[in-house]
Amino acid sequence: MKTCSGKSRAAGKRLIATIIFSTLAVIVSGFSYLLMISRVPNMHIIFYLVLGISAIIVAFMALWTLGAHDKYNRLAKILRRCCVICLAVGLSGFLVLQGLILSSARTEDAEVDALIVLGAGLRNSAPSLVLRTRLNAAIRYQEERGDVPIIVSGGLGQGETITEAEAMFRYLSARGVDENLIWKEGESTSTFENLTYSLAIMEEKGIDLENATVAIVSNEFHLYRAKLIAGKAGVEAVGVAAETPGTYLKFLYSFREAFAIASEVFL
Repeated sequence: MKTCSGKSRAAGKRLIATIIFSTLAVIVSGFSYLLMISRVPNMHIIFYLVLGISAIIVAFMALWTLGAHDKYNRLAKILRRCCVICLAVGLSGFLVLQGLILSSARTEDAEVDALIVLGAGLRNSAPSLVLRTRLNAAIRYQEERGDVPIIVSGGLGQGETITEAEAMFRYLSARGVDENLIWKEGESTSTFENLTYSLAIMEEKGIDLENATVAIVSNEFHLYRAKLIAGKAGVEAVGVAAETPGTYLKFLYSFREAFAIASEVFL
């Protein structure tokens, strides 16, 4: 049986370990935040991932330290069990959402009235790597299915000198796409606005939205949520999947997308 002094020493060691790790967690999270506000590509996802993991570990270490005291041992056990249950529920929900993402991560074969290419950021006034994959997917889709109009959708982002729609228009026209079949929507700042503003353009062009089918061109991880939003906007949509370049980006974006879908459904 441990003596009181032995228990005190164990509690002190646990406290020191918790303080050290908490300090490291704050430093790493702070460094990640600085990289994020410096506009390092995809750093916002890494920041929230680091912050979440650090918070979970620090919470468990704090309860581990609390459990070293006889007075709080029972409370610490109860709180640990509550944390484990919450994590299990959260992980289960996350896996379900990943399954939904995978279920829509493909190009659907259908007759459509228009393609809507969702914006994904620019690099020096040119489409980003992810956006180029979407534009290339739209080009292939149009080549295979005839002269379907392509709506390029994306407004002016922070630090950008032209709209995403204009950059996409230039990219497509430079690759031989008929300019008369490229319709620009340059006001949107979110997926919901991408779709609602693009649908308004379709209506202006004389397309009957009640009987129309649109193809949403986006990366595979994004199609489930995009079609969910299209349904809320009142139009039938199919997906055209652009392959996300690299396993690293697929993991990051799929991780973020699960939380975005949860927000779309519950908020």
